[in-house]
Amino acid sequence: MTALPSRRLAVLRHAKSAWPDDVADHERPLAARGRRDAPAAGRRLREMGCAPGLVVCSTARRTRQTWDLVAPELAASPPVVHDPRVYDATVPELLNVIREVPDRVETLLLIGHNPGAQELVLRLAGEAADDALQQARVKFPTAAIAVLTWQGTWSALAPGTARLTDFAIPRGLRGAKP
Repeated sequence: MTALPSRRLAVLRHAKSAWPDDVADHERPLAARGRRDAPAAGRRLREMGCAPGLVVCSTARRTRQTWDLVAPELAASPPVVHDPRVYDATVPELLNVIREVPDRVETLLLIGHNPGAQELVLRLAGEAADDALQQARVKFPTAAIAVLTWQGTWSALAPGTARLTDFAIPRGLRGAKP
């Protein structure tokens, strides 16, 4: 009998965005704090040993900018798919995107939005009663990272089948380069 492969899903909520007048939601850019926090999120992913084999990113400007600032902090340059389905997605829609990931990918980084990102993490992690899950349940702020693990294929990922192994809210230092 062959053992099921180990998988990791890192869910990153985009960094803090600005709210300029007369700019459509999809086109909102990162705020100064977002430009500080996104590189910190990249450093945290590197510290976690969570180098993605693939990145699936919303097409919204703030998520693309988040990725552009996260990427230089990682040890590798994974392929990136900008998927319009991730923008304003529900849990079932996000699961459909994730289930299409090729099985050769061990670690996926999904960069998206709330409430979908938080709800996805909570649904996948099920009802475990640990501190990380409680923290994710209470608040999933901008630049938050949740890492879930499970055994199996991407196509078989379902609610309650994963375990939340890490939850972090990286923050950049004031005075960092904008």
